[in-house]
Amino acid sequence: MAHWPYNTSKWAKLREAKLSAHPLCEICQRRGDVEAAVAVDHFKPIKQGGSPFPALSGLLSLCLSCHNEKTASFDKPGGQAFRRRFKGFDANGNPIDPFDAWHAAAGPGGL
Repeated sequence: MAHWPYNTSKWAKLREAKLSAHPLCEICQRRGDVEAAVAVDHFKPIKQGGSPFPALSGLLSLCLSCHNEKTASFDKPGGQAFRRRFKGFDANGNPIDPFDAWHAAAGPGGL
């Protein structure tokens, strides 16, 4: 059974709003792929101080594979906070991970 906040109507509405706004996996799109999003993930995990109900800009629409990739490398207890959450580069050679320090140095224009 899902735990708080995922078992609330507030989360269900927020999740539906994010998937309606971004029905495709945002990370796959950066890779040049088209994949339906099935999961909504927090930019900053709740266990690491993230808001349980952030603005839509604080969430990612992800396919199952990308969601599992981020969860396994970063979100789990003991996850590596400085590790890239998503591997790979876009067609211009830029990291696809919107959390990568490169994006902050390059200025606005992340997800």
